Amino acid sequence: MSDLRLESPAFEDGARIPERYGYTEADVNPPLRIENVPSGTVSLVLIVDDPDAMEPAGKIWDHWLVWDIDPDTSDIPEDWSASDAQEGQNDYGEHGYGGPNPPDREHTYRFRLYALDTTLDLSPSADTEDLEDEMMGQVLANARLEGTYAP
Repeated sequence: MSDLRLESPAFEDGARIPERYGYTEADVNPPLRIENVPSGTVSLVLIVDDPDAMEPAGKIWDHWLVWDIDPDTSDIPEDWSASDAQEGQNDYGEHGYGGPNPPDREHTYRFRLYALDTTLDLSPSADTEDLEDEMMGQVLANARLEGTYAP
């Protein structure tokens, strides 16, 4: 595995995600920086989810599913239009980014990045399970960025 890195100029790993990125605020994705993509990478996958939603929602809540991101991408700007990648449906029933919206307390959100040795043939209706099944055996490297958000 390489030293694939995922960072955000908007918040440090483990720190609070600024309010503007919340679902009931501006609901735009935070800017992200990608570094050290390994050679042989054909596409990138980004999964943003909330594992702390298990108790109130009964599941890990998916906020953003993006695949077939160009491996030369080094910056994902705020309010990114993923027109050159594929976006799946989040658990709000929408395509694209759906920001943090914890119903009960502060939650930790995971931004997980994967470098793959292939592109994925998935429908826009794909969910995380479909995405992870399709990625199996194709991951060259992964990175994670976490941030917290409170109601």
